[in-house]
Amino acid sequence: MCKTAGSCQGCLHYVFDYETPKTLVIPNIRVGCVFRFTQLLVVLYVVGYVCVVQKAYQDTDSVISTVTTKVKGFAFTNTSDIGPHLWDVAEYVIPPQGDHSFFVLTNMVVTPEQTQSRCPELPNPSTTCVDDCDCIEGHSDPRGNGIQTGLCENYSTTVKTCEVLSWCPHEVDTKLRALMSAAENFTVLIKNSITYPKFNVHRRNILPHINSSYLKMCEFNRTSDPDCPIFRLKHIVAEAGEDFQDMAVKGGILGILIDWSCDLDWWAKKCFPKYSFRRLDNKHPVNNVAPGYNFRFAKYYKKPDGEETRMLIKAFGIRFNVIVFGTGGKFAIVPTIVNLGAALSFLSLVSRNIESCIQKRNNTGNL
Repeated sequence: MCKTAGSCQGCLHYVFDYETPKTLVIPNIRVGCVFRFTQLLVVLYVVGYVCVVQKAYQDTDSVISTVTTKVKGFAFTNTSDIGPHLWDVAEYVIPPQGDHSFFVLTNMVVTPEQTQSRCPELPNPSTTCVDDCDCIEGHSDPRGNGIQTGLCENYSTTVKTCEVLSWCPHEVDTKLRALMSAAENFTVLIKNSITYPKFNVHRRNILPHINSSYLKMCEFNRTSDPDCPIFRLKHIVAEAGEDFQDMAVKGGILGILIDWSCDLDWWAKKCFPKYSFRRLDNKHPVNNVAPGYNFRFAKYYKKPDGEETRMLIKAFGIRFNVIVFGTGGKFAIVPTIVNLGAALSFLSLVSRNIESCIQKRNNTGNL
C-alpha cells in the first residue's frame, strides 16, 4: 500500500504510464513468407467466410409466420360396409381447420351398426379362456374392447374368449388396402404470410405477379412453375422419397418445409420462399412397429325403436405439417464494427505469435 506522498506518486506513475510496442524487423525471406501467408489466411477467413458466407456485417431477425390451407378433390368408393360413396373435401379432411397442418383420409376400417351390448372379445393371449374362472368380472384392459362380465363365451367353433360389455360387434382391421387411391390427385392451396418485425418486411408466398386466373390453372413444379402455391399430393409424397399408394394404406406424417431465409440488403421483393418435402414419422425397414398414422371417430344414429347405434371408423391417412422457418439479414453498423475489430485483432495476434516463436528459437540456440 502507498503510505507516503512519495509512494503515492510511485503508484500514480504505474497507473498513467504510456507503453508502446517494440518493433522487431527480421530480414529473413522464410520468416517473411510465413508471416504474409498467415496474414493471407486470416484475411481470407475474415473476408471470405465470416463476411461473405456468414454475412457477419448483417443484423438478423427470425421469421414470424401464419399458414392456411385448402384441399380440393373428389374420390368415389364402393365397399361392402358403406356401399357406393362419393367423397368430397368436407368428409376426407379432418378436422376442416388445422394449425399449420391438415389431414387427408386415404384408408379406413368401417364397423357399422355397433350397439352397446355383450359379445366375446377378440382373440389374443390375454382374452382367450377355457371356462368362466379365466375371466374376471369388472376387469378392464386398456388394450381391449370393454369390461369383462366374468363369462367365457365361444368366439368361434375353435376359440373361446372372455365376454365383455362393449360396443358390438368389435372392429377387425387385420386386412388393409388403400381405399381412396384417388387421393393422390387431390391438390392443396397453401397460403403463407410472413414478417420480419425488426426490419418491417412483409411477404407472402402468393407473389405479386400471381392473379386469380393464373391461380386457377397453375400447379407447383420445381422446374417450370416454382412460384405456384398449389401442390398435388402425389408430387409432395414423391419429392419426400415415398410412394403415395404404399403410404396410403397405413398413413404417415409428411413435412412441407417453407424456407424464407433472405438477404434483405437487396430489394425485399426478391425474397422468395423455397419449398422442400420430407417424411417426418419413423419408417424403419426392420423395426416397423405401429407404423403410419390413424385415429378413430364415430357417427351416431338412433333406430325407430330408440336404440342408439353408431358407425365406427378407423381412419388412416397422411397428416401434412407445414413448417415455416427462415432468417432475414440486413446491413448494420454495430456487427460490422465488431467483426472488423475481431479481424484486426487476429492480424495482430499473427505478428505476436511469430515474434514469440522467433524469440524462443533464439533462446534455445543460445543455450
